[in-house]
Amino acid sequence: MIEVILEDERWEAVGLEALCGPAERAALAETGRRPEGFEIALMGCDDARIAVLNRDFRAKDTATNVLSWPASDTPPKDAGALGDIAIAYETCVREATEKGVSVQEHVTHLLIHGILHLLGYDHISDDEADEMEGLEIKALAKLGLSNPY
Repeated sequence: MIEVILEDERWEAVGLEALCGPAERAALAETGRRPEGFEIALMGCDDARIAVLNRDFRAKDTATNVLSWPASDTPPKDAGALGDIAIAYETCVREATEKGVSVQEHVTHLLIHGILHLLGYDHISDDEADEMEGLEIKALAKLGLSNPY
């Protein structure tokens, strides 16, 4: 279950809450986990807020599209708290426009991406990036969405 906290009301027009369930189920299914019993907090914010978070937690003084904080070093296998995700409105809208996709499609991709981070996946090395991108592509395909890479 994803608890959504909207710090920026513009997310209502995007339908952020409605995008969460399908993205969560697709991401969890691709990693072999049951799509129920997990808890995630999602904050829909603006670029100014995510820039502060990015500076405070990653020492990068700029806005970004999505950030995630796992609840623990070892994600639970069957149920439990996975962690928190923050997603920035202006960056997501700009990136969707640049990619020529709907904001909903781009945000769905970023939600899946953030959930995979909470599950312990990363893209620091090329091999890790290939694995994570492969999971994202498969999860998006299950939702009828195109390969973002």
